[in-house]
Amino acid sequence: MSTNAYSYGIHRGISAGELFFYIAVDKTREELGLDDLAAAAAILLGQNDVPVGGKLAGAVAGTSVVSMAARKFLPFRVAVRLPTIVKAGAGGLRIAMTRSLGAFVGRTIPVVGTVMLGADAFLIMRNTLFTYNRMVKPEDRIL
Repeated sequence: MSTNAYSYGIHRGISAGELFFYIAVDKTREELGLDDLAAAAAILLGQNDVPVGGKLAGAVAGTSVVSMAARKFLPFRVAVRLPTIVKAGAGGLRIAMTRSLGAFVGRTIPVVGTVMLGADAFLIMRNTLFTYNRMVKPEDRIL
């Protein structure tokens, strides 16, 4: 790391690492909005934390609030079996097929929320790197 000093906003005489941090905070503030709140809500409402009985052995325990609501408001059967993610984690991804439109929507909403937050994280880092590399001297640039 070099000994170059930079300025950003009210901050003067900061190092390249500190400059990167302040730019990242600023870009995060710019990016976060109502769509991120909706994405976080989709993820939280999609958690399998509502206990239910009558599940077969090997089934994922519990159900989610969004899945219960979707099954209630979309009690339709479709002609084809639709793939849904029922469990994702360090142990891998578990896919289940369903003909219930409500189950499909209920299981898909948290996935959409996760994709939205992932896209935001990508945009924040891309914009941070772009702004940082534009502001610093060539020896302090990243990538």
